[in-house]
Amino acid sequence: MPLSRLAASYGVATSYSPSPGRTVRAADAAVIAALAALDVDASSPEAVRSALAAREAQLAARLLPPTVVAWTDGPPSAATTAAPTALPPPLAALPPGTRVRVELADGGTEEWTTGQGDADPGTALPVRLPPGAHRIRARGPDGREALAHLIAAPRRIRTPGRRTHGLLVQLYSLLSRRSWGMGDLGDLAELADWSGRALDAGFLQVNPLHAAVPGVPGGPGSDPSPYRPSSRRFPDPVHLRVEAVPEFAYLRGEARDRVEALCDRAARLRESVLGPGGLIDRDAVWALKREALELLHEVPLGPGRRAAYHAFLADQGPALEDHATWSALAETYGPDWHSWPAAVRDPASRGTARARRELMHRVYFHCRLAWLTDTQLAAAQRAAREAGMDIGLVHDLAVGVHPGGADTWAQQRYFAPRTTVGAPPDAFNARGQDWGLPPWRPDRLAESGYAPYRALLRGLLRHAGALRIDHVMGLFRLWWVPEGRDPTEGTYVHYDAEAMLAVLALEAHRADALVIGEDLGTVEPGVRETLREHGVLGTSVLWFERDWAGTGRPLAAEDWRADCVATATTHDLPPTAARLTGEHVRLRHDVGLLTRPLAQEQSEDRRDVREWLDLLSRLGMLPGGTGSEEDGIRAVHRFLLATPARMIGIWLPDAVGDRRPQNLPGTWDQYPNWRLPVADATGRPVTLEDLAASPRLHAFMAVFRQAAAPGESARTAPPGAHPV
Repeated sequence: MPLSRLAASYGVATSYSPSPGRTVRAADAAVIAALAALDVDASSPEAVRSALAAREAQLAARLLPPTVVAWTDGPPSAATTAAPTALPPPLAALPPGTRVRVELADGGTEEWTTGQGDADPGTALPVRLPPGAHRIRARGPDGREALAHLIAAPRRIRTPGRRTHGLLVQLYSLLSRRSWGMGDLGDLAELADWSGRALDAGFLQVNPLHAAVPGVPGGPGSDPSPYRPSSRRFPDPVHLRVEAVPEFAYLRGEARDRVEALCDRAARLRESVLGPGGLIDRDAVWALKREALELLHEVPLGPGRRAAYHAFLADQGPALEDHATWSALAETYGPDWHSWPAAVRDPASRGTARARRELMHRVYFHCRLAWLTDTQLAAAQRAAREAGMDIGLVHDLAVGVHPGGADTWAQQRYFAPRTTVGAPPDAFNARGQDWGLPPWRPDRLAESGYAPYRALLRGLLRHAGALRIDHVMGLFRLWWVPEGRDPTEGTYVHYDAEAMLAVLALEAHRADALVIGEDLGTVEPGVRETLREHGVLGTSVLWFERDWAGTGRPLAAEDWRADCVATATTHDLPPTAARLTGEHVRLRHDVGLLTRPLAQEQSEDRRDVREWLDLLSRLGMLPGGTGSEEDGIRAVHRFLLATPARMIGIWLPDAVGDRRPQNLPGTWDQYPNWRLPVADATGRPVTLEDLAASPRLHAFMAVFRQAAAPGESARTAPPGAHPV
């Protein structure tokens, strides 16, 4: 069919396979809508024929695709990055006699003519390329010319040198006696320092710290989800530790009095969160911090600080100016740029330039906040590494951004209009999912050499030892849902996975960082294998690891994959205590999420848990096969340590018996998603100081000290530690 051929040429799927042996055809309306979001008119048979003819002529005429990938270290088995650069297929397809010139990112050049050179042109480039984002020019013997981007990257991202364990925590949920009503970057540095030294943790994974969409004063609050941010490129200043800003020490007079009054109000806010039934109020925290930071902004920077700030501005360039401009405009017109006056909806318009000049003081303020946040992130990573962590901070990259936020305003041409991403119907959700996040356009990314993606990764990896990518399958394809349609009426749109992985490998190489992919749920065949070939670690959650191809029973520890982070739970799943007691089933029933009778769900859940407990008992990890909920949590983590997984992730609330999930998918007002402080087994909120002194936590962590290999034993246990 012409529509299918046209769709395929743009990476738009016309069918998908939700399970082996089953194929579902996408509705023509979904395919037509996806093509329209790519500026392709397929609204009628005539339009389809015309667009197909134009597309086929375009592809036939071009010498090179917009972006070419060159792997700098040969095939996956290559032992050294000094190996010749593998010849990319687009270059291998150039006709003999084509003149090729590579303009290297460092200013150098490399040239050759196809069919000539020192190496076999069928297997390797005649030149060796350094990793980087280069430009390539080609002129064919028939006079055709091409200018393309060339991403040269190591084929494989580095993986941990040794087995390591670390903590997983939602930063906002971990308050200390010094934070202002939610966890902050000072708490992050303190947690990293303590856990690295006292718990022998090798990493500390946090939720996305991306800039959030602000709430409307007097109106609806901000979306508390860290996975639907305004910008993924810049962190949120709500995480700043105000007292750690150096200019705090130089406040005088009325300004000092006002900030001290704000500190008193913050203390009361903190106590309300730590009290019975307390919830985190991000907007209230930000209102206090913003006022304090505005006063700090008036304190002149010293010469050294000023030079560092200017260097940061120069390094971040127009991207930071756009982000700060959006933030200033949002204070004036609201947080969704689609509702702004037409004159300022385009970041490059004269109206926006005029508004930027008029709001320059606020633009400078938001630039300063970005710098202060960056410096405190750097301090947290430095604390982690100085505490002995092999990896340090693991930052989290959300799938997308809010449709009205800073990124979609500043980078409008890269986002598909009138479209959001989600998931097709599956066994867990017959209606599919719409996440409300606009997708990147694969064609515009390729035309730019993946510039927005490169900048995003570089920013996230500035102060990280590793990066977790939420829904890593999105590097390959995303489910596009047309505006106004149900998620069932969407279709998949494919991305150039080789290019996406090459950019990821390039930026991870530059940062000397690891990459972890969240690959839970339905995964397209071959995706996990491709990710593993490139060194991207997977995510394995104990309760989902079963012998699905055979008995269906819990998967033996020795059969788990090694290239993964193994964990008992995540922010979207029940804490282990709730899983063992079955409380999570009752919770889902109480908020109306169950689609079957409660008794049936409870019976199935008890059977699943019993199978795991029986296995743990047979392995001697749960003596007697029963015991307290605390014994069960320890046994689960003993099992994780028996797997070959390179990284073991400990959900921090598990260490103190917290029963409440941080997020309950499928709910909005029915459950306080993203607003719960870490609590103990009784539901009492606990602070960072409480955690450090918790006998239960230290008894739990003894599981990891006892499992340490000779020569890699944990450091001396702190006072209060107890044996298992």
